[in-house]
Amino acid sequence: MSQLLWEILGWLGYLQRSAVVAQLLLILGLSVGWHLINPQRRLGNLHPALRLLVAPIAMLLIAWLIELPGGKTGLVSYAGLCWLGWNLLNLLNQLLLLLLPTSTIHQLESRLLRPLFLVLVGLNLISKFDNPADLGVIKLGSLFGEILTLNNLVIAMLVTYLLLVGTKLPAAGVAWMLQKLLSCSDSSRKALELIIRYVVIGIGITAVGFHIGLNSTALVAIAGGLSVGLGFGIKEVFSNFISGIWLLFEGSVRPGEILMVDGDPCEVRKLGLRATLLWRDRDNAELLIPNQMFFTAQATSYTATDRMRRSEIRVGAAYSHDPQLVLKILEQTALSVPRVLNHPAPRALQVHYGDSAIEYSLRYWISDPMSNIGIVSEVNQAIWTAFKREGIEIPFPQQVNTVREIPPLKSEPGAADNPPLSLH
Repeated sequence: MSQLLWEILGWLGYLQRSAVVAQLLLILGLSVGWHLINPQRRLGNLHPALRLLVAPIAMLLIAWLIELPGGKTGLVSYAGLCWLGWNLLNLLNQLLLLLLPTSTIHQLESRLLRPLFLVLVGLNLISKFDNPADLGVIKLGSLFGEILTLNNLVIAMLVTYLLLVGTKLPAAGVAWMLQKLLSCSDSSRKALELIIRYVVIGIGITAVGFHIGLNSTALVAIAGGLSVGLGFGIKEVFSNFISGIWLLFEGSVRPGEILMVDGDPCEVRKLGLRATLLWRDRDNAELLIPNQMFFTAQATSYTATDRMRRSEIRVGAAYSHDPQLVLKILEQTALSVPRVLNHPAPRALQVHYGDSAIEYSLRYWISDPMSNIGIVSEVNQAIWTAFKREGIEIPFPQQVNTVREIPPLKSEPGAADNPPLSLH
């Protein structure tokens, strides 16, 4: 490790060269100047693809002009090429949007393409100061009795990162082909995708362990330590992992399904290996529910077999109105609301004789469970309008006070001469 630190300190000697300092200042000045001139306004007439190429090409042109009389511009040219490559990734992103969803492209760009580009730029820059082959053999220490070199560590980290980030799209493609061959459901396809991905990750990490020199005994020791950790520290995480796999295969909780959580309808957005992401329409909130909760708590689904939901509204009408007329008006009113389904047809029922009114129940069906609250409001407004048009009264509770005379108290003098009191 000390040898690596001395090598890094040796690179700082390049900063003492006036040519290197001048190039770094030029790179900084060109970058700041480009942002200060507000290129979005000045180059608004250019195509967005050409606008991305103006700044790096200008830097490369300046470096070429300085190099003509014999100046040194190696770092400036390298910075221009890196800037050009970075902007070309934006063009690649726009091309990929024609083939893949936006969310997938964003993850691919931010987690794979741009990090790999930065790693390649860094390794190439290091090669300008030192020999990467000499750096790779530097010993960093020992791991389970095996010498760990810088080359083995860098390769192990890169391969592990690629396994964790870059296996999603290939696993999704293989799962899609298996779905076509086996004619399985979408939930089974997602389960296959996750299983394929994590099997590949497990095999890859094992291969990385053998690459850095770990033998089978060391791998068994690591596995034993992980098992102890599962038993004591992360058993909940492991339980949620197994629950997520089971839910995917079972298909009881899948993306797009509507579940009732604490009395609110929530749409399942994503079923992960640790938790399920749900969206609540009431306040546009996203809920993360551990997968294990679906095995221990009861959940109500409105989309297990179909997406239709039956809703109910209760309303009272005065005793003076014919119940048959009220039932007919309620059913016709429900049919007049656009988002209420005609089949199955709405049905009105006389359910209770209340203190102030006869209570009726209007039951109807909707196709989108997440729109229930809004449709209830529409039906209630339609009922109010229909009752007002037909002269049907919606009574409210009333209390009748009876006047009682209180006899005078015998102990009071002249009580017989006083008139009786009354309560109003």
